[in-house]
Amino acid sequence: MRAFGVRPKRDLGQNFLIDSNILGVVEREARLQPDDVALEIGGGLGVLSEYLAERVAHVHVVELDRALEPALRDAIDPFDNVTLHIADAMKLDLTTLDPPPTKVVANLPYGIAAGAILRTIEELPEVTRWVGMVQKEVGERFAAAPGTSAYGVPSVLAQLACDVKVLRNVSRSVFTPVPNVDSVLVGLQRTGPAPEPSLRELVNAAFAHRRKALAGSLALAPGAPEGVRDRVRAALAQLGHPPDVRAERLAPQDFAFLHHTLRP
Repeated sequence: MRAFGVRPKRDLGQNFLIDSNILGVVEREARLQPDDVALEIGGGLGVLSEYLAERVAHVHVVELDRALEPALRDAIDPFDNVTLHIADAMKLDLTTLDPPPTKVVANLPYGIAAGAILRTIEELPEVTRWVGMVQKEVGERFAAAPGTSAYGVPSVLAQLACDVKVLRNVSRSVFTPVPNVDSVLVGLQRTGPAPEPSLRELVNAAFAHRRKALAGSLALAPGAPEGVRDRVRAALAQLGHPPDVRAERLAPQDFAFLHHTLRP
């Protein structure tokens, strides 16, 4: 950081990984193989980038902050299997990455962690595993069980396509500057395709009014068809739920069933 005059930018959620001891844990949890293609979102100072480059076939590093490019280049230039993308990971066309990623391994910027994971699940079907350092509440939200306060849209959408686990806590001391929040390592293992767009819309509408019954929440969704409230209640009865159940009580596969039942 001194050599390249790097100053972390809080508005970009920059907490750089500086402790190499955590890298072995990341490698084991990501189950890295020599033929893997890794996608790292938020390259930072390149500590994880160069570690990955030594262990997989190719690494795509995405970094938004152009001021970090000299430090990143210094870390990855010795390797001919790394592609650096100076871009916004939430806008970059991930489908154009060549070769296509098979793993997502990253110290994810706090502001985009949830969105980046969901986007890669949807747009990168060849990715089979994710291991990311994320804010503790983000990790817990992804792995949350139905009926808990953390359970919501990210939980359902991720768990419809993946087995999700909080793997372990991550000490604040592995980052600089030291963050004000706790972090965890979250792992996702793909079990199926990403939810289709209409199913994602249904899940978002279901949780749009968390305090309302699910049937009422879906009836309030823009463009909701006439009679949807009664159709939802009938589908809930088939699932063994009471008619006034809230969205947070349904398991991810319940939403898949509901979506199939409500199709025109």
